[in-house]
Amino acid sequence: MKNVTATMAGTIINILVQKGDQVQAGQDVIVLESMKMEVPVQAEADGVVTEIKGNIGDFVNDGDVIITLE
Repeated sequence: MKNVTATMAGTIINILVQKGDQVQAGQDVIVLESMKMEVPVQAEADGVVTEIKGNIGDFVNDGDVIITLE
């Protein structure tokens, strides 16, 4: 299993993948907002999305696991 983690503290404003989607390393999977800046979070490895651990509007901290890949 591989994890996609938040790269900064912020609010999830967009989820770009769904459970079961195939993603590639470098692909944007989540968009966070912090201090009015939108920051895309990218997958660090290829895989299939097995779990999304947040919803739009949720606050996450730097390093929190937000997506699990298999």
